[in-house]
Order: sequence, then structure tokens, then C-alpha cells
Amino acid sequence: MAPTKKILIRQTRSTCDTLEQHKRTIKALGLGRPHYVAVHNDTPAIRGMIRAVQHLVVVEEAK
Repeated sequence: MAPTKKILIRQTRSTCDTLEQHKRTIKALGLGRPHYVAVHNDTPAIRGMIRAVQHLVVVEEAK
């Protein structure tokens, strides 16, 4: 079984004045404030969550 790829998700903008659904998605990703960072496996579920809040986060490949 191949090792799963990791991605680093960094929150760049605040969740103030955003939809409640976006706030819950940010919390589910392990973020909460600008400049918080979380590392997750690169899965379709995580990619879908990132796509929903792409205006609030930046994604990089974890090293």
C-alpha cells in the first residue's frame, strides 16, 4: 500500500461575515483563526471541504 500524500492547509482569512456552513467547515478542518495550520491526508473528502472554503485557505504539499 502506497503512503498517502499529506497536504498542509493554512487559513488566510477570518470567518467573520461568512456563512455558518463555511465556519463549520473551517472548524472541521482543524482551523479557526487566520494563520492556523493543519495537516491532513490528501483525500477526496478533504479536497471537497477545501473547495468549499477556498477563499479562506491556502493549500500546500506537506514536506
